[in-house]
Amino acid sequence: MPLLETDRQILNRCLQREPGAWEAFVDRFLGVFIHVISHTAHARSLKLSQADIEDLCSEIFLTLLKNEFAVLRHFKGRSSLASYLVVVARRIVVKAVIKRKQLEAMGHVNAHQSALHGGGSDHVQRLSDTEEVRVLLAQLPASEANVVRLYHLEGKSYREISNLIGIPENSIGPTLHRARERMKQLKVTSE
Repeated sequence: MPLLETDRQILNRCLQREPGAWEAFVDRFLGVFIHVISHTAHARSLKLSQADIEDLCSEIFLTLLKNEFAVLRHFKGRSSLASYLVVVARRIVVKAVIKRKQLEAMGHVNAHQSALHGGGSDHVQRLSDTEEVRVLLAQLPASEANVVRLYHLEGKSYREISNLIGIPENSIGPTLHRARERMKQLKVTSE
């Protein structure tokens, strides 16, 4: 789809820092960003609270504003502006979700209670540091450790894990639950 004249005008006004241009940009594309966030979360089997969605929208807008609109300046006009922004927003959201899940798994972030856990599973017990995570993972059976690593540290969805290691998608939740219980027991006995 080609670049719409309306979008070209909004983009040019933003880049020239005209009054009201950023507000027009936000009004035009906020719905697109919310859709990208919701779709990305659904595709990764994540539940996001309204606060999480707002945080991720803020992350997208901050990235677009960074370095004098550098991301917007890189737009070449070979597609619609909306298509370009969907790709940019998805990359930002995926990166933020993976980073947050990694920090949560290591106990460095206390996320919203409903945030970023898939399949109705419980949160992983907060662990104090990376070394402790490695030690606990090393004590799990290899198959469980692999699922935990893929889900909590790499941010993969149940479907992605199923495709990667060839186990049924509906067995991933129970595997994660068993692994979490073992990790809790190992942590308690090591203290």
